[in-house]
Amino acid sequence: MAATPKILIANRGEIALRVIRACRELGLRSVLCYSTADRESLPVMLADEAVCIGPGPARDSYLKIDRIISAATLTGATAIHPGYGFMSENSHFAEICGACGLRFIGPSPRSIRSMGNKTMARELMREAGVPVVPGSAGMLNTLAEARAYAAQIGYPVLLKASAGGGGKGMRRVDDAADMDSCFHNAQREAKAAFGSDDLYMEKFLLNPKHVEVQILADHDGQAIHLGERDCSMQRRHQKLIEETPCARLDQATREKMCQMALRACAAANYEGVGTIEFLLDEDGSFYFMEMNTRIQVEHPVTEMATGIDLVQQQILVALGERLSHRQDQVTFNGHVLEVRINAEDPARNFAPCPGLVTFYSAPGGPGIRVDSHLYSGYSVPPHYDSLLGKLIVQAPDRPTAIAKARRALSEFIVEGIATNASYIDELLASEGFVDGSYTTRFIEQRMASI
Repeated sequence: MAATPKILIANRGEIALRVIRACRELGLRSVLCYSTADRESLPVMLADEAVCIGPGPARDSYLKIDRIISAATLTGATAIHPGYGFMSENSHFAEICGACGLRFIGPSPRSIRSMGNKTMARELMREAGVPVVPGSAGMLNTLAEARAYAAQIGYPVLLKASAGGGGKGMRRVDDAADMDSCFHNAQREAKAAFGSDDLYMEKFLLNPKHVEVQILADHDGQAIHLGERDCSMQRRHQKLIEETPCARLDQATREKMCQMALRACAAANYEGVGTIEFLLDEDGSFYFMEMNTRIQVEHPVTEMATGIDLVQQQILVALGERLSHRQDQVTFNGHVLEVRINAEDPARNFAPCPGLVTFYSAPGGPGIRVDSHLYSGYSVPPHYDSLLGKLIVQAPDRPTAIAKARRALSEFIVEGIATNASYIDELLASEGFVDGSYTTRFIEQRMASI
């Protein structure tokens, strides 16, 4: 690298702080663009430079491409790190960065497009020999097509938004009588969330695990996997607990899944950090679900298990460096758990709880990591998602990791606002989690039995 790059971070909260730290350790200067609601945030305090790009609502700040590009130009930034969420999987934004002479720290716009469109991604994986969930060959053009595919593959089925994720535009259809209303409701929700009402269909697997494989690839076509993460503990399609290794994955299936992830990476002509997400069925079969073309919220799980700094690797690869590790140099150490601490009140149906944090104290001890932007006196704004931080623990084995996580949770003190910490502790102590048998429907089934 000739001149020292300056990285503009187009994000907020704990991921912005994570990127700032990675830049500092690499000897790179960081610029943070922030909204007025984040003026007093820890990332603003710790970045080398900070530029306000608009008011609190994301549509007026973090989603304003022209303001982000202007901030980069004014501060002399040479690259943009989008974090996760916001602009991280926006191919148009990545293209504009390139047109303005800015390095987008992520994959190519082409890769983002091909993987962001779920029907296109399914077809690409099918052609590459990566198993996909049985379903429609492409987009569903009409309600009649949806009925025909459902009759062919058998109920229950899932209608899913082709352009999105996170559970938006998704409907489970249990029988033909529900198809009409589910189809139209899914279309409306997809249109509102993603600007497109295109849907596709998948067979609904009754009790799958959600297992994802972390991959890292450079511009020379070298790619490695960094093992899997079990992300099955979800509420309303939002992950709450992640762990590695997956307790119910045998070694032969693990190795095959990781090789399929590398095949998917090659099919997408992918560069940078990415995640291939699979559904693991009860019979041991697994199927490609989607690819996330960004750093994941749960990336610390892999970092703790392998000792590889994924954010630094993501930056270095984007700046033209080759991978620092070969596959045979990747090692996995012990068991790692991550839990997400959110500003929400379980007693009020998990209602968001923004407000003033009057006191904050993070846990510590061997094998404990906390990624958070909190501090005593910080006011959590109401405009964004409720994630306050992540508690990550590493231990020699799974039972010890669970015990360590529960101990650390008891020391995770946030006063002034409600959090989901006690609810997470209940999940960690539950029989289905302790024995590793939990699936993506665990919380749903648990709530139904209460």
